[in-house]
Amino acid sequence: MNGRPLTARVAVVRCPDYDCGRVAAAVARQFELLGGIEQFVKGGQSVLIKPNFIAPRSHRHATQTHPAVIIAIARLIQQVGGRVCVGDSPAWSNARTCGRALRLDGPLREMGVPLIQLDRPRVVRVGERGTRVGISAAALDADVVINVPKFKAHQQMVATFAVKNMFGVVSGKWKAVWHLRRGGDVGAFSRLLIDIYRYMAPAVTIIDGIVAMEGPGPIRGRNKPLGWLIGSVDPIAAERVCCEMVSLDPNEVPIIRTAADMGFGAAAPEAIETIGDSYRDAICTDFLWPRPIPLRFSPWHVCKSIARQAVILVQARRGG
Repeated sequence: MNGRPLTARVAVVRCPDYDCGRVAAAVARQFELLGGIEQFVKGGQSVLIKPNFIAPRSHRHATQTHPAVIIAIARLIQQVGGRVCVGDSPAWSNARTCGRALRLDGPLREMGVPLIQLDRPRVVRVGERGTRVGISAAALDADVVINVPKFKAHQQMVATFAVKNMFGVVSGKWKAVWHLRRGGDVGAFSRLLIDIYRYMAPAVTIIDGIVAMEGPGPIRGRNKPLGWLIGSVDPIAAERVCCEMVSLDPNEVPIIRTAADMGFGAAAPEAIETIGDSYRDAICTDFLWPRPIPLRFSPWHVCKSIARQAVILVQARRGG
């Protein structure tokens, strides 16, 4: 992943809804198109599924990766003898509360799959500049990471498809600190996100675009049914395909622009080969994009974030 491959393959699979059987079949086909689950996971390896958990919202909202997608991937990993866990470090609340809101905790428990908070940060150096970042020990210690983000509009980053989801391995309020430090320069923040992605080197990214989020994402947007799973070992190739699916110029997405400057991932459409189902006759032309807001978090914003997180935790425990 440290250069530009001659051809980056992106698997696109049609899946109209979150029926468990249809999702399981679509996920299995995703991996088959990419060479099979055995290409990514070997028996006995520890595997972290890194979904997009951000706030304790139910699966009826397109806020978080849908539980059906997570469960289907976990089952495939178990079938080849992988030791799987599901974990994240949500901006609001924690992984277990977000999992309960999705009604994911029960099925995972029945499968013997731990649902963990990505905490206990270890400071590592990422990127050419050796930037010091606190990344969860659980993420660092996994043999394999599978990145499972949600297809979303984003008020600060235009859209998030693949790369930004790995920011969730950064523990707790370290994320707010980096918004404060790098938020004045969207290019610098995008470079940090790419450096973290490169350091963690997920084996593959599978994007949940069955129901996407449009409008004021990443939390308060609206559901937008698209009906796709998108997967690749090259996250920028996957991001470019996602842009095409919703008629978005990839040059408007800071992460894609920055990746091109850094020589990371697929540099252009001609460097991408799409496999699986054709989406070009079903491109969405009415996807709603948010009004942009500043990326930078002020010290007051960080303090307010912590207070709001406490309120959300109390509401979630009460079933609110």
